[in-house]
Amino acid sequence: MDILYANDRAGEYPRSWYADTAEAPGPYPEAAGDLSCDVCVVGAGFTGLSAALHLALRGFDVTLLDAHRVGWGASGRNGGQVGTGQRLDQEDLEKMVGLDHARALWDLAQESVALTKSLAAEHSPEAAFAPGIIHACHRARYVPHSRDYAEKMARDYNYDLIRPLDRDEMRAMVGSTAYHGGDIDMGGGHLHPLRYAFGLARAAHSKGVRIFERSKVTGIAEGTPATITTDKAKITARHVVLACNGYLGHLNSRVATRVMPINNFIVATEPMTADQQESLIKGNHAVADTKFVINYFRFSEDHRLLFGGAESYGYRFPDIAKLVRKPMLEIYPQLRDIKVTHAWGGTLGITLNRMPHFERLTGNILSASGYSGHGVAMATLGGKLAAEAIAGQAERFDLMAQVPTRAFPGGVTFRWPLLVLGMVWFSLRDKL
Repeated sequence: MDILYANDRAGEYPRSWYADTAEAPGPYPEAAGDLSCDVCVVGAGFTGLSAALHLALRGFDVTLLDAHRVGWGASGRNGGQVGTGQRLDQEDLEKMVGLDHARALWDLAQESVALTKSLAAEHSPEAAFAPGIIHACHRARYVPHSRDYAEKMARDYNYDLIRPLDRDEMRAMVGSTAYHGGDIDMGGGHLHPLRYAFGLARAAHSKGVRIFERSKVTGIAEGTPATITTDKAKITARHVVLACNGYLGHLNSRVATRVMPINNFIVATEPMTADQQESLIKGNHAVADTKFVINYFRFSEDHRLLFGGAESYGYRFPDIAKLVRKPMLEIYPQLRDIKVTHAWGGTLGITLNRMPHFERLTGNILSASGYSGHGVAMATLGGKLAAEAIAGQAERFDLMAQVPTRAFPGGVTFRWPLLVLGMVWFSLRDKL
């Protein structure tokens, strides 16, 4: 089954609240005939759009290809949370790669947030970045770690934007009895991800990037130059950037063994009043909890609760509204009579250790993907780092590439059933 078309029609955005409230650029033409360029970027999500924009700003002739539309994949469907740090906590990174490398990864992650906020402000102010992410502990035993981590970040990283929350504060900020405490990080925040992606696309196009939509890549022949084929085009390029994340398919087997596609789902409720919104989440912050199968939620500009979570095992999407309504009501039983107006899903890329997978596949083919649900900011920076590497400044791309990302057991063929077993175990653990 081709995951690009398993749940979607060719070239059409899913019916999401994002798609209903964003004005798409283009449409851009389909690639056809013999083309040549300095760099061919495959995938027009945050990584690909950022890479194309930053390459164009450096004077490269860039072609950007997408099988559907710009921002069509996870970049235009996600929870919109712009998180600080890497996907793993700094203490876990220190154990994994050592203190110096972990500090460098923290610095990159902080740059990713600053870059995202800057690009959004310049190219898509309508994406409306709002500060603050509340991390909510669904078990009391996790609360001490939140307090200790806030202290560690202030002490060891000079980062004082995380503040612990006790149970009473948490329940005042998130109008639910489901959580026992946690913290709030004012360094992160949330935005409208599809408007942000559209802003990047318009900016890249204005700088001379040739964008082609409905142009699925069917093969990449290595060499200098490389040859990229679609159904109607053949592109020769000195460099290639693979920016496909969960929609890579079988385009590169080495990346496919390390980056697993998995589906996630979001619903949008009918609009509420401003007072109702404030009673559920104070201060227009975003919320993410400590479950392995994470719940994440925030409000839209028109006072709809955008609630993401739940999991399914299979490429086909389930009844999303029914599936996601269950965890939403576990947290907010007072919403039992609320109507759900939109329900959509998307496919993200995860790695075994939940850290991004950056790799130079050959001398002139780079890949950046596997953001594991932490991709709004890190994918934006990933594209910039790929552009730097192609321009001859590879140190920062290599810093990310040095983080070990092992292959999933079973390779491409058997990774899925093994992942399902693991996810079932972790979902059971969430209930303990």
